[in-house]
Formats: sequence, structure tokens, C-alpha cells
Amino acid sequence: MDQLKQAITSQGAVQSGHVLQLDAILNHQVDPELIMQMGEEFARRFSEDGVTKVVTIESSGIPIGFAVAYKLGVPMIFARRKKTLTTDTDSYCERVPSFTKGIVTDLMIAKKLLASEDRVLIIDDIIANGDAVKGVIRILKQAGSTLIGLGVAVEKAFQDGAPSLREAGVRVDSLVRITGLHDGEVSFGE
Repeated sequence: MDQLKQAITSQGAVQSGHVLQLDAILNHQVDPELIMQMGEEFARRFSEDGVTKVVTIESSGIPIGFAVAYKLGVPMIFARRKKTLTTDTDSYCERVPSFTKGIVTDLMIAKKLLASEDRVLIIDDIIANGDAVKGVIRILKQAGSTLIGLGVAVEKAFQDGAPSLREAGVRVDSLVRITGLHDGEVSFGE
């Protein structure tokens, strides 16, 4: 997706060999027009798959997940990372490491929000190691829901997440594939 590549090139910052900061477009501030374009593209790619729910991960996946769900006309669920006073105690929960946070967190989805007849599209902002997505997939299995695929805005193709999911038979559609981060520059692939 050319608009996303342009935004990454102009507003992203390579912090180290494996960390790309996208605070200006995905992780701290969002460009509503770009987010809606991403939502339209994912909706186009998955429009024939009978998606009944979009699932994303708190918090950076929410804007894109919302845009996709809106375009598909289905509800969006986000997996919570923190328990609150209103968190449903009858929830699916999976413990996952976070690449960017450097900690282990819990992902939670209330059981009443997922059903065995649901056909779920997972949407994520960035995939590196894929641990959070794999946690959501385990939750979907517990619920008996059908995984349609994963739509990811930015795939770090030089890390294991997306390739390992593809090897496991998961459909992974990426808007942008990054093949390397070198000397402050981003290399894109097809």
C-alpha cells in the first residue's frame, strides 16, 4: 500500500536493528484518512470470506480494527491487556510476551463475545515475533471460532512472526512488508 509506505518513510524512525517507531502514524497518533484507507483495503481483501467479527489487540490495533469492522459491517472486539473493575471474570485469557514492551502480559476476551459460529478476522498494526497474535489464535480455538486470517498493516518480514503463522497454515495479508532496517533506512519487499 503506497500511502502507508510513504508515511513510514517520511514519519517512521528506525531506533535499532529491529525496532521501527511508528508513533506518528500508528502507535501514538493516528492519521484518520490513512487508517480508513487501510480499513478499506483489508475489507476489500476479506470481503468474500464471511467475516462475522474483527478481533484486534489493545491498543494500537484498535483504530485499524475499527476501520475494517466498519467497512465490513461487523462488530470489532479488542483483546484487553489489563484487567479493570469492569472486566468480565468469565473471559478467555492467554499469557503472551510483548516484543516492544519487553514484558509478559495477559490477553483477555470475554467469553460472551465469541461464539463457535463466528468467522474471525484478526487485525494487527505490526507483526514482529507474532506472540500476541498467536495468543489471540489460542483464544479463538478455545471459543471454537473459525480463524479466517490475519490482516497486518506492517509486517517485519525479517522476524519470525508472519512466516511462522504462514507455515502453520494461517492466511496472512500484509499491507506493507519490511525486509530490513539498516542505518536508519527501511527496506520494503513485496
